[in-house]
Amino acid sequence: MNDTSTSYLFWLGWFFGLGGLHRLYNKKLASGLLWMCTWGFFGVGQFLDVVFIPSMVNEHNLKLRSQLGLSPEGVPLNQNVVNPSLLATPYYSERDSQTLPNGTESIPQDQLMVRLAKAAQQREGKISVTQGVIDTGTSFEAVESALQEMVKKGYVGIDNHPVNGVVIYEFLELG
Repeated sequence: MNDTSTSYLFWLGWFFGLGGLHRLYNKKLASGLLWMCTWGFFGVGQFLDVVFIPSMVNEHNLKLRSQLGLSPEGVPLNQNVVNPSLLATPYYSERDSQTLPNGTESIPQDQLMVRLAKAAQQREGKISVTQGVIDTGTSFEAVESALQEMVKKGYVGIDNHPVNGVVIYEFLELG
């Protein structure tokens, strides 16, 4: 992923006759070469880019994430990790839930927290939001909200998966 600070450092190359380095860094090859040949598009384009660099970096990073199969937030789009035994295990009374029009369940947050803890227990104390959704049948918003609440209360820590960078919630007492 590209960094805004690095882009600004490359932008400074203009003072040494190398206008457009920041555009080349962000994979804007045609305009980067034009900037190099015209001394930063006669200096005007170079100065305008001071404002546009953050959006250039963001656009580059979004394209890169898309090519890598990640969502804009950097979460893998196709996680196929499911423990089928968890899907058949009821963690609460059926009367406590209701099915929403989108097919997900709405259950009280305290019961959702219990279900997430039991699902994490089956996964060596670690769970992602997507895994929580699959294991509990509730919405992404409800699962993420419940996990964030447990983080605030100190029950859960946050880490990233070492390979794909997905946010992992680690139940401190289960690990």
